[in-house]
Amino acid sequence: MLIIDSHQDLAWNILTYGRDYTRSVVETRRLEAGTSTPQHNGDSIVGWPEYQRGKVAVVFATLYATPAKKKEPWDVAVYADPESAHRLYFEQVDVYRKLTDSHPDKFRLVTSTPELDSIIEHWSMPGQNESGRPVGLIQLMEGADGIRSPHELSEWWELGLRMIGLAWAGTRYCGGTGEPGPLTDDGRELISAMADFNFILDISHMDKASAYESLDRYEGPVMATHANCAALMQGANTNRHLPDNVIRGLIERDGIIGLIPYNTFLKPGWKRSAGSRREEVSLDALIAHIDHVCQLAGNALHAGIGSDFDGGFGLQSIPLELDSIADLPMIATKLVERGYTETDAANVLGGNWLRFLRKNLPS
Repeated sequence: MLIIDSHQDLAWNILTYGRDYTRSVVETRRLEAGTSTPQHNGDSIVGWPEYQRGKVAVVFATLYATPAKKKEPWDVAVYADPESAHRLYFEQVDVYRKLTDSHPDKFRLVTSTPELDSIIEHWSMPGQNESGRPVGLIQLMEGADGIRSPHELSEWWELGLRMIGLAWAGTRYCGGTGEPGPLTDDGRELISAMADFNFILDISHMDKASAYESLDRYEGPVMATHANCAALMQGANTNRHLPDNVIRGLIERDGIIGLIPYNTFLKPGWKRSAGSRREEVSLDALIAHIDHVCQLAGNALHAGIGSDFDGGFGLQSIPLELDSIADLPMIATKLVERGYTETDAANVLGGNWLRFLRKNLPS
């Protein structure tokens, strides 16, 4: 079973903490021991050897920067206006280019279905070992403030961008996490222009008002790369999670929802304790979110994995059964134990995202 992970902030981690994702998780943890990085971001759970062991074939790799209003003391990728956001996102495009140019045996950019199929074929060939399977990176912009005008979409398309999420916190395009609101006029103009290119719209982090409107208005493909179910997070007091009506809307549009194995999004009120101690949250909590999406759909064709690993949290904040991204195949085992077929489990791990990408990436 190959895994397609629909959300990882690799460039942000490379620029913020100097992480090298060609290294193993063990090596990164060793190098960061005694530094402030684990305190801020947790112990790393992503590395190329772990991609290999977990059969993580494709990752949606983000362009992400923090708006100044949400800045943490250790943030280095912070923008105050569209100009600085544009510059920071462009720098992260360059990070991915350098990574894939320097390590083509380990990472390759994916912008089309032939490039995607080349990666999948490589992983599917018999006799492949853990030293020679490149991970495909599909660039995803998280928070669209770096797009100064819809007229720039052609530039971003040429740079290899294929997926755009309008929100993180609220942006000038729509309401977002912690800042409710609908699409703005600028947001409506942007998604209208995005449809001309068939950009994939990511509604993660959108407030429900902007998500509802986007599902009604956007003519291109839609998805949620990393979002859990609001119905299972009663009392969480946040607009970060997806209401059932939004999930149903995504299902009706043949979208996929990437569920997140992050304790804060699995157990209402959970907070990371001081130090390195891990509070008990079971992987079963993630399975419940996957199952909720499947029950709403009436099948297992719309749930996926969007780990968000190393995206502001680490080892201390994931279910106890997991030590790194290499352990994500445990999700399949859990699903089968719950009564899902092996085909269903394979679809949740990667098959659903693969079908979605083959349908919506350019040929």
